[in-house]
Amino acid sequence: MGDDRGVAADKRGSKTVRDLILSLVVLGVVVSAIYLFIPHDSHADPVKVVPFSVELGQARRDAPYPVAGPEGLGADWRSTSVTYSDSDPQNVTWHIGFVDPSQQYVAVEQSNAATAPFVSSVTMGGHRDGARTVPVAGVAWQRWTGGRYSALVRVETGRTTVVMGTASQARLVQMAAALKERGGRPKAAS
Repeated sequence: MGDDRGVAADKRGSKTVRDLILSLVVLGVVVSAIYLFIPHDSHADPVKVVPFSVELGQARRDAPYPVAGPEGLGADWRSTSVTYSDSDPQNVTWHIGFVDPSQQYVAVEQSNAATAPFVSSVTMGGHRDGARTVPVAGVAWQRWTGGRYSALVRVETGRTTVVMGTASQARLVQMAAALKERGGRPKAAS
């Protein structure tokens, strides 16, 4: 009587490798069929444009401050996100995000919250760049740097407006110059 355990293990091992190769071939055929028969457009723009006029209208009706919205930007500026939140009367926020013509991110953020924490939060750790300001349409905007985003900040009574992003300073200035503030409801008398 001989010991056949080694022979049985070799046969089982080669069967396992053969099954693995067959499984990979079948999987390759399925993936190829999906790629060939499922419609896709490899030349499509990956940026999904999000309309913002409805949210801007709501914010301008409800916010306790005049809300900034861009006007006159070309079609090569594509809006990608928009939010308005008035759940906390001490921190009413407005946000609209864009991809600029250079494929960089630019956003407009507004709030009636305390300026320094609000700006630090939306710029992801930014801080004021000394006393440096940038003139935009005759108005001095503070320059903030150091966080994930560069920013231009305008502080006014009852609100802070931030134009920030990964875009160049020239694009941030272009966005800030396009902003028009409208609406807002006055604070109720105490």
